[in-house]
Amino acid sequence: MKYTDLCNSGVEKLMTYEPGRPIEEVARELGLDADSIIKLASNENSLGPSPLALTAMSQLAESVHLYPDGGAYYLRQAIAAKLGVKAGQVLPGNGSNELIELLGHAFLGPDAGIVMADMAFVVYRLVAAAEKAPVISVPMQDYTHDLDAMLAAIEPSTKIVFISNPNNPTGTMVSGEALDAFINSVPEHVIVCVDEAYIELLAPDQQPDMLKYIGTNHKVVVLRTFSKAYGLAGLRIGYAVADAECISLLHKVRQPFNVNAMAQAAAIAALQDDEHVARSRNMVRDGLAFFEQEFSAAGLRYVPSVTNFIMVEVGNGVKIFEAMQRRGVIIRPMAGAALAGWVRITVGTPEENRRCMQALIESIAQEMR
Repeated sequence: MKYTDLCNSGVEKLMTYEPGRPIEEVARELGLDADSIIKLASNENSLGPSPLALTAMSQLAESVHLYPDGGAYYLRQAIAAKLGVKAGQVLPGNGSNELIELLGHAFLGPDAGIVMADMAFVVYRLVAAAEKAPVISVPMQDYTHDLDAMLAAIEPSTKIVFISNPNNPTGTMVSGEALDAFINSVPEHVIVCVDEAYIELLAPDQQPDMLKYIGTNHKVVVLRTFSKAYGLAGLRIGYAVADAECISLLHKVRQPFNVNAMAQAAAIAALQDDEHVARSRNMVRDGLAFFEQEFSAAGLRYVPSVTNFIMVEVGNGVKIFEAMQRRGVIIRPMAGAALAGWVRITVGTPEENRRCMQALIESIAQEMR
């Protein structure tokens, strides 16, 4: 008897999420010097981590033999103060991915499904599948969430609508006004989860205010992360903001000590590092302008982006991805998102962006020969 004969029904059919390839793996495979490789595949912050977070981690290092604060008390207090909400409305998690999973454990099942956009973050679909929850996938319009169509797709069995805003992988976003109209139209039995992983990379006046719904009659859950603007992707730290009743339910399905001590200390410090966030925004702004200008000059079709990555159509995304790897530049092919002709490029430093663009032009020319 095999393990597949013993596992829960449907598990063997689940899709495995494939993250961006690490530098060390590519270096081993291709025989390249790891220090010569640049990675622009996983929407990481090319400026590195918040300097304040680095200091906090170094100070905590001698205490990592102790278990972390299981309730993340000081981190919840810090997030609540930063956002103007109550600590009981905040739940830190092992990246925002864990919080999506907790929402699945708490609310989804065979008779309780989700609505999502067809080109939104694939983890929503994976979590629903693990809970055997039905998924209604709504086509995007111009690579952007079609909120009217998503509203029309809601069924009596729908429990959660996931909206990634800005959206990964397309880099687009919907306006605060459009979100307000949507939230005020959804049925009472539906939770609207707004995934704002990239929100801090937008200028403050461009950020839709979804926190205003917390503690109201609207069932809104906001997800955020320290991976992007604060540069703490390796620590896996994010958080949910929702009504205290919802947070209480999520606590019931989370594992103890789900957020490690180093991540808690770094996140508390990073929240105060507005200078690092501002520098990150400027890097993204300048990098997007560079890529858009270069793509236009090369006659390449792209999707205008508001965050730290951009999609560009290159013909055969997998072949271009492989060709660029051989040149020491890691990007992300989009075949897994049903965009086989596209790749996604993370905005890097000016030097990284120039090298990436040169490798892209050379790779496309090579494939055309």
